[in-house]
Amino acid sequence: MKTLRLRNVSKAFGNEAVLENLSLEIPGGKFFALLGPSGCGKTTVLRLLAGLEKVDSGSISLGNVDITSTPVYERRINTVFQTYALFPHLSVFENVAYSLKLRGIPRSEIEDKVHNTLKVVRLEGHAWKQISRISGGQQQRAALARAIVGEPDVLLLDEPLAALDLRLKEQMLIELIDLQDRLGTTFVYVTHDQHEALTVADSMAILNADGEIEQLDSPRDIYEFPNSRFVANFVGTNNMFKGTINSANGEMAITTETAGTLQAIVPQKCDWMVKGATVYASLRPEKIKISKDEQSGYCNHLEGKVVDIIYYGSSTQYRVEIEKGMKLKVFEQSRRHSDEIAIDYEDRVHLYFKKESIVLLER
Repeated sequence: MKTLRLRNVSKAFGNEAVLENLSLEIPGGKFFALLGPSGCGKTTVLRLLAGLEKVDSGSISLGNVDITSTPVYERRINTVFQTYALFPHLSVFENVAYSLKLRGIPRSEIEDKVHNTLKVVRLEGHAWKQISRISGGQQQRAALARAIVGEPDVLLLDEPLAALDLRLKEQMLIELIDLQDRLGTTFVYVTHDQHEALTVADSMAILNADGEIEQLDSPRDIYEFPNSRFVANFVGTNNMFKGTINSANGEMAITTETAGTLQAIVPQKCDWMVKGATVYASLRPEKIKISKDEQSGYCNHLEGKVVDIIYYGSSTQYRVEIEKGMKLKVFEQSRRHSDEIAIDYEDRVHLYFKKESIVLLER
């Protein structure tokens, strides 16, 4: 599998710099996601990889080959766009076969390749239907089939599910994972939707608003161990505390501005975690236990009043106002048993969480 590398890549449009000295390595044969807010340069990275835009400086390589100046049609890189860009007056078969015809491949070989590819994306029964007469999910599969029929080394996906409804989107995410697993092709998936990125990716990079990589890691490590406030707040829902370290040992304590003293675990290899240092601490809402009764076994305990309740069906979000006016978000599985004590607006509640649930971020 060929590794895709960007080295010190810069790109500007007019006087506006979108990317500056961006370096990124995408492992071959993996499902890689590029996640970031709108306008951070995600799509620009994709267009540079595809050859649809030229780099101002830096280089792009695929395996050991420099493809910085290689034209689009000579790169073994295909793209699935957000709009699909299918020909509505042509059949599914004709759309998928289009690029093969342009390359002058014999008709018998085209038929074999297209039919085999349609089987891969489960569209073999729709080959001769016009694109305009199939569903949105089927159009998405047709666009995928057209992109993979030529057996590219890399498949780029630019927010390909944005036009689908929630249920169809969830179905297509599973199908994309299955497709990449069966093909073994490198997938580069660009999105601003954190749920999509966390679902599909083997590894992912988070770009900030300035087009810089904030964190490159597995989805689990990015969610559980964000390395900055930007990542902690951008990926998932988060409670953030600012505080001062008043001890620096295995039982580190942080005196916060809004929640008193909290116990946390000392992160490894953090030489700036010294007594007196100012830090930010991240606490995910689902790591908090909420109860109307006092509990034992937790080293961190806060009290407050419920000021908001949002019911999501399988889960419920509470907002609890603690001392000094800070409001914490708490997620829990929706209560199912009538013998459990229901929590309502204005109730006084206890919040509990373990020291392992607090992630210390940068100064």
